[in-house]
Amino acid sequence: MSNAIATWSGDYYQVFAIILFGIGFISLLLHKNLIKKIIGLNIMDSSVYLFLTSFGYIDGRVAPIVADPTAPVHMETYINPLPTGLVLTGIVVGVSVTAFSLALTQRLYKKYHTLNLDEIIILAKREEV
Repeated sequence: MSNAIATWSGDYYQVFAIILFGIGFISLLLHKNLIKKIIGLNIMDSSVYLFLTSFGYIDGRVAPIVADPTAPVHMETYINPLPTGLVLTGIVVGVSVTAFSLALTQRLYKKYHTLNLDEIIILAKREEV
């Protein structure tokens, strides 16, 4: 049992990221308000970024920035830069999705005068008939 506790205590960033993802997912599923759904989606995005970043960091290593190109480079002294690049790309995509979602929500509010998704669906079905 103490082995499992030691393993979980060393990976507290991953555990926290999983908890955040759960909070965002539950918010996305349970709330009817579109703004709260967008906030839940952003919490899920942030948790994925934390999860990826936590895998890229290794204790005792430094960022892969080589100041002296003539010095020998040992890969064992650097952290993994790939998760950082993925996180930066994900942030750009996340901001774009959030901006589009907020613009769409604003249009829906102007048309239906509510942010409740169930009411918007009912009003949209009435328009079809």
